[in-house]
Amino acid sequence: MSAHPLGEQIIIGAPNPVEGKAVDVPSHEAINALNEKVHHVGATAELEKDGLDAEIQAVLSVPEYGHENEKDGDSEDHIIITGADAAAHLLSLRDDFEPALTFRSIVLASGLSGFQSVMYQIYQFKPTLVTIQGTFIVLIAYFLGKAWAKFLPRGDKFEARWRANGGVGKPPLKIRIISFFNHGHWNLKEHAICAITATSASNAAASSQVFAAQNLFYDMPLDATTVILSTISIGLFGYGLCGIMRPIAVWHVDSVYWSTLPTVKVLQGLHWQDLKGSKPLRWFWYCFGGMFLYEFFPAYIFPWLNSVSIPCLASMKATGNTASVLTSIFGGASPNEGLGWFSLSFDWQYITSFQTSLPLKLQLHQTAGIVVCFFVMLGIYYGNGWNAKSLPFMSTRLLTEEGTTYPSSSVFVGGVLDKAALAKYGIPRLTGTFAYAMFMANAAIGALVAHIILFWGGDIRRAFKSAREGKYDDPHHVHMAKHYKDAPWWWYVAVLVISFVLGLVVVIKENITLPVWAYIVSLAMGIILAPFSTLIYARFGNGIATNNLSKVVAGLMLPGRPVGNMYFAAWSHNVIGNAVTLSNDLKQGEYLKIPPRVMFLTQIYGTVLGGFINYAVMISIVAGNRELLTTGNGNSSWSGATIQSYNTNATTWALASYLYRYGETYAMVPIGLAIGAGVVVIHRIATYFVPKIGRFSLNEINFPQFIQYAGYIPYNQSQTCVLLSWTIAGFYTQYYLRNFRPRIFKDYSYLIAGAFDGASLTCLFILSFAVFGAGGPSVPFPSWWGNNVNGNYDLCPTGS
Repeated sequence: MSAHPLGEQIIIGAPNPVEGKAVDVPSHEAINALNEKVHHVGATAELEKDGLDAEIQAVLSVPEYGHENEKDGDSEDHIIITGADAAAHLLSLRDDFEPALTFRSIVLASGLSGFQSVMYQIYQFKPTLVTIQGTFIVLIAYFLGKAWAKFLPRGDKFEARWRANGGVGKPPLKIRIISFFNHGHWNLKEHAICAITATSASNAAASSQVFAAQNLFYDMPLDATTVILSTISIGLFGYGLCGIMRPIAVWHVDSVYWSTLPTVKVLQGLHWQDLKGSKPLRWFWYCFGGMFLYEFFPAYIFPWLNSVSIPCLASMKATGNTASVLTSIFGGASPNEGLGWFSLSFDWQYITSFQTSLPLKLQLHQTAGIVVCFFVMLGIYYGNGWNAKSLPFMSTRLLTEEGTTYPSSSVFVGGVLDKAALAKYGIPRLTGTFAYAMFMANAAIGALVAHIILFWGGDIRRAFKSAREGKYDDPHHVHMAKHYKDAPWWWYVAVLVISFVLGLVVVIKENITLPVWAYIVSLAMGIILAPFSTLIYARFGNGIATNNLSKVVAGLMLPGRPVGNMYFAAWSHNVIGNAVTLSNDLKQGEYLKIPPRVMFLTQIYGTVLGGFINYAVMISIVAGNRELLTTGNGNSSWSGATIQSYNTNATTWALASYLYRYGETYAMVPIGLAIGAGVVVIHRIATYFVPKIGRFSLNEINFPQFIQYAGYIPYNQSQTCVLLSWTIAGFYTQYYLRNFRPRIFKDYSYLIAGAFDGASLTCLFILSFAVFGAGGPSVPFPSWWGNNVNGNYDLCPTGS
C-alpha cells in the first residue's frame, strides 16, 4: 500500500454502505484509475487534497458521513433493537485504512494510560464509585493529537514541497525522520489506539482493592514486587482468556457491548464530521461546554442538586426515631444513607452514558429489580430478619454485636485467624440488608451459569463451529477478516502461560497466605466463569458480579485466611472482570477497524504499564487517608466504603464455618447459588411449554439480571438518589427516542451522552486535584443550605 503524499494512506476498494444506505458500486476500472491517481498525484497544496477527496467521494457515490443534507431513508428510520440492527444501521463499516500504530500514537497512549490509571485509582476511594466513561479520555486524546499534528513539523507537507520542486522516488532522510515523528493529520485509528491503551492500563485499579484492604485492615506491609507482579498477572491472564473467547465474545453479531457505543460514535463523529457541515457535531460541542460549566455546581458548589428530595425537605426538622425512619426511606445523598425514594439527581457524573446506552430490555430488568429490592430491604429490617433492627439499616462494614466496627486486624493477626481473639470479640455480624444483598449476589451467579447453558448453549456451539469454518454473522468482523491479519491463537496462549508464571512467583515468594494449589484452583474458576460473565455483558451491556462465588469457594478451602481469600478472588473474579473489559475493547477495535495485531500489542502494553502506575497512586492515597478509609462512611472527598465492603466479604467468608454453615445466622446466604440456578431451570421449562404470552416471548426474561438488581442497593454502596434519574434517562433514550425518534436516537443520543460524560469528568478531574485533595490538602466549599456539610446533603433529618 502506497502512502498518500499528504500523509493519508488510502485504498479504494468495493465501497461499504455508509450508515446502511445503498450505494452505487463503481466499476473496477474507475476504482483502479482513481487509486492510481491517489498514489501518484503531486500534492503541492491542501487545495489539491481537497479536490482529490471530492473526486473520491464522487466516484464512490457515498455521501459524507453525518452531513445535514442526508435524506431520511431506511437506515435513519430503522429502530435499533438487536445486535444485527446495530451492526447494519447504527455503526458504519467505513474504513479509511489509515495507520494506527505510529510514534505519536504510542507516546500519547503512554501518557494517557498513566492519566486514566491515576483517575480510576482515585475513584476507588471516592464516596461513590464513578465509571470513567471512554469519552473523557477520547476528548483529551483528540486535542493532544490535533495539537501535535498542527504545531510540529509534518512530514507530508515537507514531502509535498520536495516533490513540487522536482523530487522523485524515496524522500530524503530528513523528511523521513520528520514523517516518523509526525506523518500527517491526526486520524481516527491513532486516536482509538490512545483510548484503548488507556483503558487497558486502568483495569489494574480493581485489583488494587486487595492490596489496599491488606494494608488498611490487617497492618500487613505492601511490597512493590507483590503488587506489581500480581496486578500484571491478573490483567494478562484476563487478556489471554478474552483472546480465546473471541468467536463468541467479539466476533458474534449479538456481542454488541452497548455501553461502548457512545465512545465509538464520538470517535467517528470527531473524525468524519466537521463543525460547519454537521449539526450533530455542533450539538456535541454545545453540550460539552454547557455540561462542563454546570458540573461545578452539583459536584462542588451546590451538591444538593445531586439529591433533590421533596420528602427530605418536608421532614428535615424531624427528630428521634421518626427522623431515622424517614431518612432510611427517603435519604440517598450519601452511601448507606437510605433508599432514596422519590429523589432526583441532576448530576451527570452519576447518571452517565452507561445508563442511557443500555438496551431497553436491561432497563426493564433493572427497574423491576430495584423496585423489588426497595420493598424486600424494608421488609427485612422492619420485620427484624437476621435480627436486623439491632444494627444500622444499611452498612457494608463488619460489625460487633453492639453495632460498632469489628476489629478485623486484632482477630486476624498477620492475615490468619486468632481463635483466642475470636472468642474475645465474638462472631461478627452483618446488617440484615447486606446479608440479603449477599444472598441475592449468589443467586444471580447461579442464575447466570444456568441461563447461559440452558438458553444460549446452542448459539455458543454454532459460533465456535462457524469460526472454525471462517463464517461470521457480524459484517464488521467479515471486513476485518478480509483486510487484516488476525492475532494467532498461540499468542494468547503464550500470554496465559506468562501470566501464570508471574502469579506463581508471587504466591511462592511473598507472604500472602495463599497456597500454590489454591492459586491454581482460583485460575481454574476464572477460566470456567469468564465466558459466562463476558457473554452476558456483551449482549446486555452489564455483567453479573461473580466475586461472591470466589469467596464461597475460598472460604471453604482457606478457612481463617481473609487475605488469602482476597488474593484467591483476585485471581478468579478480577481475572474475569479483566477478560470482560478487554473483550469490550477488542470489539471496539473491530467497530473502528483497528488491525487485530495492533490491538494485541497495545492492550498488552497498557496492562503492564497500568500495574506500575496503580501501585504508586494506591500507596499514596492509603498512606494519606488511613483513618478516614477504615472507619465510617468517609467524607465528601474520600470514602473507604468500597474497600470496607470488599474486606467485609473476605472476612465473613474466612469465617464461613462460624457464619454460614447449617444452623448459623446467615446459613441462607450460600444457598442462594442453588436457588438462583433453580429459578432459571423452572424458567426454561416454562418457556418450553409456554414460549409466548400474547406477543411477548418468555425467552426475553433474564433472571440473572433481575436477581442481581433485586439485591443491588446494599451491595454496591451507591448513592440511591440517582436510581430514579437512571430510570428516567434510560427510558427516555431507549424507549421514547429509539422507538419514536429513531433518527435522533441514531445521530444524537450516543454523541450527546458522550459529550456529557467527557464534560462532567473533565470538571471532576479539575476539582479532584484543585479542591478534593487528590493533589494536596482538600478545600471544602463553605457550608450553606445547598452544601450541608454538617448533615445529609439532601437535607434529610439526622435524628438529632
